[in-house]
Amino acid sequence: MPESYEEDIRALELFAEMEEANFDALMRGAYVQNFPPRIDLIHEEDRPDFLHVVLTGSVDLYSSWNGRESSMATVRPISTFILAATINDLPYLMSARTLERSRIVLVPSTDVRQIFSKDPAFARAIVTELAQCYRSVVKNTKDLKLRTSLERLANYILRQQTLSGSTEFDLTMEKRRLASFLGMTPENLSRAFKGLEPYGVKVSSNHISIVDPDDLARFAKPNPLIDDHTT
Repeated sequence: MPESYEEDIRALELFAEMEEANFDALMRGAYVQNFPPRIDLIHEEDRPDFLHVVLTGSVDLYSSWNGRESSMATVRPISTFILAATINDLPYLMSARTLERSRIVLVPSTDVRQIFSKDPAFARAIVTELAQCYRSVVKNTKDLKLRTSLERLANYILRQQTLSGSTEFDLTMEKRRLASFLGMTPENLSRAFKGLEPYGVKVSSNHISIVDPDDLARFAKPNPLIDDHTT
């Protein structure tokens, strides 16, 4: 594997503090692969052969049941998926596919588990990441159960405004995927966008403009115990 890729992986909190010899052993079995868009990488119910590290591009984590499909999360560089299945050697609970051309490192799951058992710093980092994932799941569940579809969309727009640093920005996913992510149908999403117009939200294709962020925030009532996914 090119040294520059190893440096990018080493910079992740998951790998940053582990012993050098153990990191080198982990990288010896890993390899980099480029994937075109819309390629299935893993399927729910499959056993985890690899821990995946996204270096470039983006990956959609999704789940299917009874003819229905829902987008669960989007993985962007530089980050891993799905760590819990790898550590526990249990079937994936989600599937994954590339959204665009992506470069991904595949680290054998058996190597990850072996080093987890003997490198305390690596083990602590894994526990920390899994704890963060658990908190994110709780926040997402609260978002879905405690808010109306209009409130979920309003808070999503406010989060995107914070990430973009501007009151005008483009959606980072197509509207059909956004509807799935927010737990609504595409038709309900269209109605929700119209429902936010009185609060200063203007939509043109995938471009969002917020005329009055304070008015939108008064309606949305953002809460860090739901909306802050950094802690």
